[in-house]
Amino acid sequence: MKKKSVYINTIGCQMNVYDTEQIIRALFTIGYRPVALMDKADLIIVNTCAIREKAEQKAFSFLGRLAAMKRKNPGLIVGIGGCVAQQEGRKIFKRMPHVDLVFGTRAIGRLHHIIQQIESKKCRIVDVEIENDRCDFISLNDINGNADLENKSKFVTIMQGCDNFCTYCVVPYVRGREISRKPEDIINEIGKLVDSGVREITLLGQNVNSYGKKEGLCSFPELLSLVNDIEGLSRIRFTTSHPKDLSKELILAFNYLDKLCNHIHLPVQSGSNKILKKMNRKYTRELYIENIEKLRHNCVDIAVTSDIIVGFPGETESDFEDTISLVNHVKFDGLFAFIYSDRPNAPAAGFLNKVPEKEKKERLQRLLDLQKIHTDKNNRALTGSVEKVLVEGLSKMQCIGKSEKADGVQEWTGRTSTNRIVNFIDPAFCNSGKESMHIAAGKMVDVKIEKAMAHSVWGKAVKTEPELINSKGVKSYAA
Repeated sequence: MKKKSVYINTIGCQMNVYDTEQIIRALFTIGYRPVALMDKADLIIVNTCAIREKAEQKAFSFLGRLAAMKRKNPGLIVGIGGCVAQQEGRKIFKRMPHVDLVFGTRAIGRLHHIIQQIESKKCRIVDVEIENDRCDFISLNDINGNADLENKSKFVTIMQGCDNFCTYCVVPYVRGREISRKPEDIINEIGKLVDSGVREITLLGQNVNSYGKKEGLCSFPELLSLVNDIEGLSRIRFTTSHPKDLSKELILAFNYLDKLCNHIHLPVQSGSNKILKKMNRKYTRELYIENIEKLRHNCVDIAVTSDIIVGFPGETESDFEDTISLVNHVKFDGLFAFIYSDRPNAPAAGFLNKVPEKEKKERLQRLLDLQKIHTDKNNRALTGSVEKVLVEGLSKMQCIGKSEKADGVQEWTGRTSTNRIVNFIDPAFCNSGKESMHIAAGKMVDVKIEKAMAHSVWGKAVKTEPELINSKGVKSYAA
């Protein structure tokens, strides 16, 4: 089989990252291998996101730049996949005449056949069909067909689509209705990834809390328990949880599943009950706060992050102050905040009382400034503690001052169970100049935190008595 090259530009969320790996697996079967440079590619694909207007603009800007490449190399195949492709379909051919392929979010399993047709017939193809009763995933039969196995942390999608129909969101329209994968398929995929050296898995779904309910499969906490039993896996993460469906069983799972990280991403979107109702979120700020209190009561060290949309249609200054007060009450460990933008097909696009752009930007900045205070305080609270860090690899070489070493030293990076980024050095390496054998990507390393930064913490690897840190990496203090 002739070997060909594919370059993929991935825009958007973790699901798109996973979908890109699915694309690579599909194309591997017909001879394509990923390359890092566009000018080396026989096929270029942009995997798109439609959740925010800026991401959509970024996708079309990238596609536009490919027109000149296509003129120079008419044999180059140009494709667009993901949510924008699903949303716009055949209209993309009019806007971008040099595009050969438009494929939707549920067409990845058919992609290798589509590419073969384009190669043999020199045609243009649109495939945006969604079958809401099917959940097609490419098997990980050949580990060489998987992308970037040097990365010790991987995403695994456990379900597709969404049934919630939040009024600002296009996901049900571009990813279809909610459908869950069979647990045995998920476990099999994770097992193969772990066998290849992966040590951390993040389970993905628009609302993982509703996993398996429609199909009569196991519950999400039960799935977590099955994943927890996989030998060789060090950590489990998941995203995203919907507050209305957060169960007692999932809250308790943070206590009894030793591989489940002490972190939950629980999008609140607004602190105003009026706005939450207009968003069709189906919970109140009171229920959200109650959920947070239960999580923290059950798992004292749990980190909570969230999403907030600023400037939703009809949001008054009083509504925004409700959001500010909620952030001050909860004191999130991290926050992803966005300015509201109208999206095609989303009901909120037709809502009246739009908030002026200037006002939205001012509110966003106020929110970000407030969250920075809470993030800084939470990071500083780690100073002096010993944290168990899953090493992701080397950070950039840098000089850290004459008090440690005048020359650049090896600095590593990784994350705590609570998902904080930790950059650290190995004092043994600094003193001897010999590379430490116990630090490598995928290893668990004990790090004493010495400094807090704006978005991370910094420390030194230490040898710690086993009883100081449990398997989940709960912080403790050195004697």
